[in-house]
Amino acid sequence: MSSNNYYDVTTWPVGNPSEDVGEVINSIIADIKDRQAVADANSGGKPGAVIYIPPGDYHLRTQVVIDVSFLSIHGSGHGFTSSSIRFNVPEDEWPDLHELWPGGSRILVDIPLGGDGEESKGAAFYVERSGSPRISSVEFSNFCIDGLHFTPDGSGMHPENTYVNGKTGIYVANANDSFRVTGMGFVYLENALTIYNADALSVHDNFIAECGSCIELRGWGQASKITDNLVGAGFKGHSIYAENHGGLLITANNVFPRGASSVHLDGVTRSSVTNNRLHSFYPGMVILAANSSENLVATNHFLRDHEPWTPFLGVDNGLDDLYGLLCVSGSNNSVVGNHFSEIIDAQSIRPAGATPVVIRLMAGVGNFVSNNHVVAMDVHSKSSDSCFSAQVDALLTTEASDALAVTAVMVDSESARNTILDSGSDAQVIADRAVNAFRATPTVGSQAAHALVAQ
Repeated sequence: MSSNNYYDVTTWPVGNPSEDVGEVINSIIADIKDRQAVADANSGGKPGAVIYIPPGDYHLRTQVVIDVSFLSIHGSGHGFTSSSIRFNVPEDEWPDLHELWPGGSRILVDIPLGGDGEESKGAAFYVERSGSPRISSVEFSNFCIDGLHFTPDGSGMHPENTYVNGKTGIYVANANDSFRVTGMGFVYLENALTIYNADALSVHDNFIAECGSCIELRGWGQASKITDNLVGAGFKGHSIYAENHGGLLITANNVFPRGASSVHLDGVTRSSVTNNRLHSFYPGMVILAANSSENLVATNHFLRDHEPWTPFLGVDNGLDDLYGLLCVSGSNNSVVGNHFSEIIDAQSIRPAGATPVVIRLMAGVGNFVSNNHVVAMDVHSKSSDSCFSAQVDALLTTEASDALAVTAVMVDSESARNTILDSGSDAQVIADRAVNAFRATPTVGSQAAHALVAQ
C-alpha cells in the first residue's frame, strides 16, 4: 500500500531534481509541514516522512533547510570514488579511466558562495529548529554528497589539492536528539559533517574522505557514537573531532592518513576511543586536549609513517616529532593495550637529531598508561606518482635498516601522579620518578642479568 508520507524526488511535481534537487526537497518538506500541522491528532499527528533519491546525478543549487523531526532522506548507493586520484592523473589519461566522478545517488553541491565567510551558508543540508522539544530522528542514509572541486588558497598548490571550497555536506546548527548518518559517502567538501549539540547521535558505516574535515561534533553533546566509518581528512583539518562531549563512543573506525589529526578531543570526558585503526603521516594523531579527563584509549592500532604520494610530498600539520603520537592534557585517563608503529626515516625527524615521542602526558594528574607496545623502525622512505600502489607498498613493507630510538612515554612537569606500567623500557620513559609511578617493560636479557646478580 502506498503512503502519502513517502516521496520520490524524481516524481514530485515541483522543480527539476536534475537541475536543483534542493528546490525539490524544500518543496517536499513544505508539503510535509502543511499536511502534518497538528501536534496531536489521534494520539499521533506528525509521523514525519521519507524522501527517496534514486541513483543518478542531482545538482543542488538551493540549500535544503530541514526543520521537521522524523525525516529520513535516503538513496540507493553512497557512490564514493576518489576524486583526488582522478584530479592528479594527467588530463590526457582521463579518457582511459572507467569513470571520472563519484556515483550512486549523488548530490552535486553547486551552491553559489557569497564569500561572507559564514560557514553554514555553504551547507548542502542545513538543519535548524529552535524551541522545545529538540528536533529529533532526522536520518541521512545511502547517498553521496560531492563538493565537486576545491579552489585555490594562495599557497601555489594544485587547486584540487587544497581542501578548500567553503562547502559543507550536512550542517546541524542547534540541539538535536537521535540523529543518524549511515552508509553515506562524502567527498571533496571543506567540511563533510558538522553537528552542534548532539544527543544520542549515530555516525555509522559511512565513507568520508578527501574532505577538509570529516566529522566534527561541536558545542557540546552526550551519549553519541562514531563507529565503523572509513574516514580521512585533509592536512588542514580533523578526521574525527569532538568538543565538550560526555559518553562519546569512537570505535572500529579505519582512519586514513593525511588529516592533521586522526582523533582530536577537546574538553571531552568519560568517553572511549577503542579498537580503531589509525594511520597518519604526522605526529599528533590522537589528541586529548583542554582537560579531557576520565577517557579510555584502548586497543587501538597507531601507524605513523611517511607520505608516499608525490603530489603531497613536503606537506605536514606543523607539529614536530617531540609532540607525540598520542598527546594527553587531562586527568585520570586510561591508555591501555595500544599498539604503536613508528615507521619513519631518521633523516626526516624534526627537530633534527631529536628522539621521537610516542605517548606524551602534557598536563593533568592520575593518568594510567599500561601495556602499550611500541615498534619503531628507521626506514628509507620512497614516493610514487601512483597513490594506490605507493600506499599499499608502504603498508606492506616491513624491511628496515635498523631499529629507531624513541621515547615511548614522556611526562611533562605539568603532569603528575601518573602510573606508567609496561609501556617502555627504563631508558624509553622520561618521567619524574618522584611524582609518577613507573614499572619498566623488561628488556631481552634483563632476567639473565638479574639472575647473575642474585648469585
